[in-house]
Amino acid sequence: MRYFYVEPEVAGELGERTKMDCSVHPPIVKGLHYQFEGWLGDAILESFPAFIVTEEAKESLLAMGATGATFDDVDVTITDQFEELYPNRKLPPFTWLKPEGKAGQDDIGAAADGRIVVSQRVLEVLCNLGIPNALVEALEGEDA
Repeated sequence: MRYFYVEPEVAGELGERTKMDCSVHPPIVKGLHYQFEGWLGDAILESFPAFIVTEEAKESLLAMGATGATFDDVDVTITDQFEELYPNRKLPPFTWLKPEGKAGQDDIGAAADGRIVVSQRVLEVLCNLGIPNALVEALEGEDA
């Protein structure tokens, strides 16, 4: 099976209510607050070192039996800038995606540098849901 690094759209930043252990690298997030500044519509988003996905993406990944990830609640807020840019946009529900699998073995895993690594079958699901603003690169040693 082929594996890929996915560097998702960054639509915001970690909010002030994020609980994180910064004594290690990458930092360990214990409670996630994602503050949207914009959003181009991708199904997976990032603010280092955390990832969130739409509820639709979560359900699709669970339905396909994707290995290597768990999901948790995320506190989502929007900034004044977001309201100015998108006065009529309603965000869909999001959930925290925690890549806990082994990169290059499980469907979803984290590389040593904190980037997310996904199998080809997970990448296909994400592409079908829409990730046009993500950078996708074959895992080193894999053919593109």
